[in-house]
Amino acid sequence: MPAPKFRTSSQARIALVALAFAAATAAQAQTPMNTRDDVLPRTVATTDDPQRIPRRPGPAAGAQTVLTGGRVFDAVSTAAYPATVVLEGRTIKAILPPGRVEWTPDAVVIDVSGKTVMPGLIDMHVHMTYPDPDTPIDEQDTEGDGVLRGARNLRWFLESGFTSVRDLGGVLDAPFQLSRWSAANRLPAPRVFAAGHIITGTGGHATERPITPNHGPAYQWERNGADAWRAAVREAFKQGAGVIKVASHFSPAEIEAAVDEAHTLGLPVTCDCETLYVERAVAAGVDMIEHPLPRSDRAVALMAKMKTASVPTLQVYQNVLDTAGGFYGSTSRRFTMTSQSNFDMFKKLKAAGVTMGVGTDTIGRVNQMIPNPYIAELKWFVKGGYTVPEALIAATRTNARLLAMGDKLGTLEPGKLADLIVVDGRPDESLDDLARIDKVFKDGQMWVSGGQVVVPRHVSAPLAKPSPPEETR
Repeated sequence: MPAPKFRTSSQARIALVALAFAAATAAQAQTPMNTRDDVLPRTVATTDDPQRIPRRPGPAAGAQTVLTGGRVFDAVSTAAYPATVVLEGRTIKAILPPGRVEWTPDAVVIDVSGKTVMPGLIDMHVHMTYPDPDTPIDEQDTEGDGVLRGARNLRWFLESGFTSVRDLGGVLDAPFQLSRWSAANRLPAPRVFAAGHIITGTGGHATERPITPNHGPAYQWERNGADAWRAAVREAFKQGAGVIKVASHFSPAEIEAAVDEAHTLGLPVTCDCETLYVERAVAAGVDMIEHPLPRSDRAVALMAKMKTASVPTLQVYQNVLDTAGGFYGSTSRRFTMTSQSNFDMFKKLKAAGVTMGVGTDTIGRVNQMIPNPYIAELKWFVKGGYTVPEALIAATRTNARLLAMGDKLGTLEPGKLADLIVVDGRPDESLDDLARIDKVFKDGQMWVSGGQVVVPRHVSAPLAKPSPPEETR
């Protein structure tokens, strides 16, 4: 039986929303996230990413580092308090009240009096390997140049207090190479949870004409049909993805296939989409929607119903509006964007109870501005109704949960990974103090001290035992 034809666009929209709500209930039941918890207990050592690949256990313990004399904002609660933080190896060993001395005699003790110890910042939307405006056009889609740009940008993020970033699109395999090297602590960088290629339909977001190197197959996959979208998710998983990113435009069948496959593989899905595509994506079960892009009140209600999170990235669009006067040239965004409409969307999402994470969408030269865009983003949260401590919790605990890493990151609690920062000030009272990063620890290793990246000196490997030279006469 052929589908009915609607006489007006409003009738079509009403029908679409009704179908979306119906599909939402079905999707919620059909595509649960496969965390493998039933067969892979959390006591098993795994990689520190959503793929949770079993690995050989490391040393049972390690050297201890003690941060004493300061105040702690643990992101478990909104109140800071005086305490001592004890790190052991890669994890947090204990958080002790003042006066208690419970660490090994050989522990490295660091006085952080007058400073605040808190979880490392997490940026949920970055592009570390995208070209800068001054990158030669013939180098914009090369993997090598992308890795070098990314390593430089990641260093800037690390010294700005970030211990994790979610990279939502980059050049070829470069984001995954950086992710692997960072996970192995081979370069000064935050953890990188990479999506790799953006998945969209032919002519979709970031593939528009005129074609440029970063509007081509080195950065985006244009795929058509449900099977092709499912295959793209599998390929991203194979490359090492920690998240799947999709973008307008797509059919209901395509987005449903992508979400089903990603959740089967244990990966969250985020969508750069707008207008009716938001409803399609949420109905299919995506985990997050990026940006403050236009959507109906019905879509916001559907996000709340489905517990779909949002990463609003207000500041990056404010920067575009301030510098370019508007957002132009994208087929996936057929609208006029204003500061007020963006902020109104943020307020609607908050009023509906939608969980919101913090991200900056740093591309190109914006990476040089870090941490300013992130601090500005947090101030948008405060302007929109968050307290300063609540904004910091969004930047740490909430972001870690949206990464599917809440059991290992985002708060200062014994047993969690020792990813934390020391701030010369009280960031839970003044967000501007986040620009005063003193120390950064990732995996229990101090990577930043006095605001500067510190890299241990290379230890020369010994030669194989040489044979003694023959005597000559």
